[in-house]
Parts: sequence; C-alpha cells; structure tokens
Amino acid sequence: MGRTVYVDGAYVDEADAKVSIFDRGYLFGDGVYEVTAVLGGKLIDAEPHLERLDRSLGELEIAWPCSREELIEVHRELIRRNDLDQGGVYMQITRGVADREFYYPENTPTVLTAFTQARELLDTTNAKTGVKIVSMPDIRWQRRDIKSIALLAQAMSKQIAKAQGAFEGWMIEDGHVTEGTSSTSYIVKDGKVVTRPLSNAVLPGVTRRMLLRYMDETGVELDERLFSIDEAYGAEEAFLTSASTFVMPIVEIDGRQIGGGQPGPVARRLREIYIEEAWKTGI
Repeated sequence: MGRTVYVDGAYVDEADAKVSIFDRGYLFGDGVYEVTAVLGGKLIDAEPHLERLDRSLGELEIAWPCSREELIEVHRELIRRNDLDQGGVYMQITRGVADREFYYPENTPTVLTAFTQARELLDTTNAKTGVKIVSMPDIRWQRRDIKSIALLAQAMSKQIAKAQGAFEGWMIEDGHVTEGTSSTSYIVKDGKVVTRPLSNAVLPGVTRRMLLRYMDETGVELDERLFSIDEAYGAEEAFLTSASTFVMPIVEIDGRQIGGGQPGPVARRLREIYIEEAWKTGI
C-alpha cells in the first residue's frame, strides 16, 4: 500500500489512481492548483489558499467541484489517512473530461484530485545556511496571477537553476525581477523589505500575503516596488517565500555573495515570526 490519494470523489491507493486521457488538464493544462503546507498535522493558511483558488477558478471560468467545507475535509482526510505530520497537500481542479477541442466545453463536471507529500519544513539545512539562486529570463505567459497547472516554463527554468547548483531561479523581465520559479522574491535595502507589487506579472503568493500582514504588526518596513537583479546583488539581504519553504534566506545570487554570505537578521526574524503564527493558526 502506498499513499492514499483523492481522485474525482474517491479515496484510492496511489497505484490505483487514474484520470482520463481526455481530461483537459492533461490535454491543455486547463486547470488550477494549490499547495497547502501542513505542520503538526494541521493545514497552514488554508483560508487564503481557498480565496486564491476561488479567484483562479473565476478567471478561467471553471466551476468549483464541491463546497469549500468539503474541500477542506478532503485535505484533512488525506492528512489523517496518510498520517502526515509535516509536508503539504497538493490539489488541482481541471475543467473536466471532453473530446479534444480548444473552446471550453459546456456543462462538463470539473475534476478534483489531491495528494499529500511528506517533507521536513522546519529544521532544514537550507534554512540554517541559506540558499544559492541564479537569474534567468522570464519566459512565461502574461497571466501569471492565475495559479495554472501549466508549469512547463517554470519547470524548464527550475531545471536551469538545478544544473547550475542553485536552489531556485529568479526570473527577469524588462530588467526587473518578477519572482522565483516557484516562490516570491525579496531583498532588504536600507533596512526595508523590498518586494514587487501584485499584478498580472506575478502570482499573489499566500505566504507573501500572510508574511506582509505579520510584518505590519511587528513594525518591519515594507517597500513594494520593482527592483533589478543588479540592485539585488548589492542588497543587505535577500530571501524568498513559498508554501513549502516558508521564509528562506538567500546567501548567493549568480555567484555573488549577498550580505555576509549567511542568513541575515531580517530574514531570520521573519522566518521565526511566520512559523510562530503558523503554529497558532493551523486548522
């Protein structure tokens, strides 16, 4: 027996999980997804993930497959059945099964699939030492605010970073950093945290949203604006956020040491704050 996964209304062993070859997620990448972190068997930032999911579905005119309450229950049941302590729950919703035509089919039931992934989130070597990243051109489409399952450009960029021994890639467009291949990008300049404003050019990160709320409560100054990779090279600190890494310090960009080459005080403190709040608010 492997993991228990959820496929279109049923909990099944992962070896028995099947989707149709006519599923539009398979044919067109026509769907959206969310990854929600799990700490101590509890979902972290569940409500903001549901709100972003609702927005992505609305932008693509895809119907909800169930109620929000039922979706949360699917997450909890997967956590229970797989005895998950730390890690995440991946879920995706596709437009459904229909013969291959580009236009949206009418009255097609949407398809929900979900599974758990166990991984260490708290006591990681990367969080202690910081990570290295590299920059690269942003080759993605223009609606990056939608959390689409069509991730080929991100996978290609992530592979480029891996080939250079880097943890993550920062994507560059018109001379400015957009975001990481699967994360939000930040630098610390003159003691202020700098991150790009939300727009169609970037995904509205849930971890970003919650971290900025905690920063406001603790008095850390925020400067929402564009920044270049050259500015990042000279930053006091740099870090990234995502649901699977929380707040991750960056110590090297394109072979250039950032700050003192070790996690800086702002990134360390923000990671502490985020984890403290995550323990309090998990459901």
